[in-house]
Amino acid sequence: MHAASREALDSTRDALKSALAANPAGGATGAKVGQELFQVVDVLEDNRSLRVAVADTSASVEARQDLVRGVFGWKIDQATLDLLLAAVSQDWSNPRELREGLITLGREALMRSADEQGQLQTVEDELFRLGRIVAGDTEFEQALADRTAEASAKRALLAQVLYGKVTAVTEVLASQAIARPTGMPADDLMEISGQAAELRGRTVAVVTSAEALSEQQTTDLGGRLRSIYGREIAVHNEIDPALMGGVVVRVGDEIIDGSVAGRLDALRRSLR
Repeated sequence: MHAASREALDSTRDALKSALAANPAGGATGAKVGQELFQVVDVLEDNRSLRVAVADTSASVEARQDLVRGVFGWKIDQATLDLLLAAVSQDWSNPRELREGLITLGREALMRSADEQGQLQTVEDELFRLGRIVAGDTEFEQALADRTAEASAKRALLAQVLYGKVTAVTEVLASQAIARPTGMPADDLMEISGQAAELRGRTVAVVTSAEALSEQQTTDLGGRLRSIYGREIAVHNEIDPALMGGVVVRVGDEIIDGSVAGRLDALRRSLR
């Protein structure tokens, strides 16, 4: 995202925070705003001329806002409309980045609704686990990634898997990601999980181990990583029996390989 769009996103994010603070309703406002922003994105994606017009910085702010009122004013709640008006009043670098910004804000609104209900960490964990499940099933991921398939069909397929197993916020976030993918489904789900961690003030560490970490091990490892990186860490554990023992830790692009398999590989390289 270009600098102008990042500035526009930050400004609109402030408007979102203010809107949610002014309408406390146990997370209901955030959930409504998030879902309606996704609906707005769907309309913009299906109408190129509208998508271009609302991001046209050569037009006046008033003209862009009048267009938004005319198209969406009767379809969405006032809180969502006010946020959308704030978004189009900003100078986004291009229509694509306005779309990305609205998706980011829609996700954040839903996450803040989960936070109000004490469920944000659960949502983060559910999205991570779902991402790993999708990544581990090639046929399922290909079906979800199929850009020739109808979005409604992919949503229905995902709903069959998720029904009754995750929170409502997780299901909405996953459904949006699957219907309008930006990359491979597993990667998109992991990205949203990371956004939830960031909202909790944490950086994600993906810890791969031969067996599942215990709660105490997870806590201890999180503390050690916090002392290394100087910030709070959300530990996400995935299992790979091939490691034999130890762990591999990935934080962003950095990898710390403390596994038995990793040490054996290092030994083999040194003996060549």
